[in-house]
Amino acid sequence: MTASTNEALAPVAPQSRAFGFRDHASLWFSLGVGLLVMQVGAYLMPALSTQQAALAIVLGSIIGAGLLGWVAKLGCDSGLSSAGLMHAVYGRRFASLPIVLNIVQLLGWGAFELVVMRDATVALAKQSGLIEASGASAGFSYAPVAATLLWGAVVIALISGSMVRLVRQLISRIALPLVILSLLWLSWQFLSLAHTQGLSALWSRRGEGGMGVFPALDLVIAMPISWLPLVADYARHGREGRTALRGTWLGYALANMWCYSLGVLVALVLPSKDLVTALLLAQGGLIALSLILIDEVDNAYGDAYSGSVSAHSLLPTWSIRRWGLIIAAACTAFALVLPMHGLEPFLMLLSSVFVPLFGVILGRLAFGTNAQQLLARAEGVHWTPTLIWLAGIALYHLLPKVAPMLGSALPTLALCFALSFLTRPGRRVTAS
Repeated sequence: MTASTNEALAPVAPQSRAFGFRDHASLWFSLGVGLLVMQVGAYLMPALSTQQAALAIVLGSIIGAGLLGWVAKLGCDSGLSSAGLMHAVYGRRFASLPIVLNIVQLLGWGAFELVVMRDATVALAKQSGLIEASGASAGFSYAPVAATLLWGAVVIALISGSMVRLVRQLISRIALPLVILSLLWLSWQFLSLAHTQGLSALWSRRGEGGMGVFPALDLVIAMPISWLPLVADYARHGREGRTALRGTWLGYALANMWCYSLGVLVALVLPSKDLVTALLLAQGGLIALSLILIDEVDNAYGDAYSGSVSAHSLLPTWSIRRWGLIIAAACTAFALVLPMHGLEPFLMLLSSVFVPLFGVILGRLAFGTNAQQLLARAEGVHWTPTLIWLAGIALYHLLPKVAPMLGSALPTLALCFALSFLTRPGRRVTAS
């Protein structure tokens, strides 16, 4: 393709597709592992009982990763990116709005990932004595800046290479085995502590209240749903749709369950406001946390890569790689100057628009609809799916006020899916 070809809106050719089941599963297990996921898991305690937390984690991971796998199948079957799916459903003239919102949230989350890695790096350096060994008190104040620039440079270096090669060689063969060993070690250490404190007592521990099961389910589903605007950008490189669905579903569900459960376990046996500090207290925690920190890089990479695909769909004269370098550099700059922890509510607000957005996309494209044919005639604005999406956003924010025990994500997804499916044009565009 030439530099001006819009690669984001053109299907990936079948002969160029390389991902099989192992690639999909490895990628999404790796992306599902993260310090942020463990921290959110710790938030479930002490409001819920241990058994309620376990129920929310299992059901939320299965449902959320299932939705992720379903969108992966749509991307793989059509060969289209997330931006291409948005164009097909909402029309070329309107799709720019959700695409721009996606770019904004990816810039924010990419910067937030760098902040998480920066804070963990500083904590690791302090624990290992590297910062104190430098001797200069000013060195400590510059440590966060140095750590941010270091991880930003790593993301920039990765984004300049091939995404397919990164997934198949670095993540699948090297990063994944190391992060699994780290999770196994940390799980063993904290299960040993739980055994000392009494497993039966911890399992039967009652919650203190303040959060119901459905809001907790929302919290667990939030992580896989946050990846919905990205998954098709990778799945379109898969060889077969059902394989993309199964690999994505299994990989992410296992990682989500494991990390949420580990966060709950840490909060039970070693309550602390700082998850990183708690993990470092485990025997061998320094090494295990270092390996998980290295794996965290692919989350920042995923945000930068998908942001570049979305930006390329709007301005195809710049290549995906060039956009990737710009977005990775912008994420690094934002991580240096913005109060990211204060911006987290704004990022969550942006994420909420993608729950109804993909509820509509699933309703329109599920069960054999050919996305490529819809894209070919997607001029103007498709008003019915657009209005359903806007109504879904309103419902998402209204539910916590009128029916807080129901949660927001699942009712909004279900309603948007049903309305979008029932209002599809009578003359259905079927798969060729």
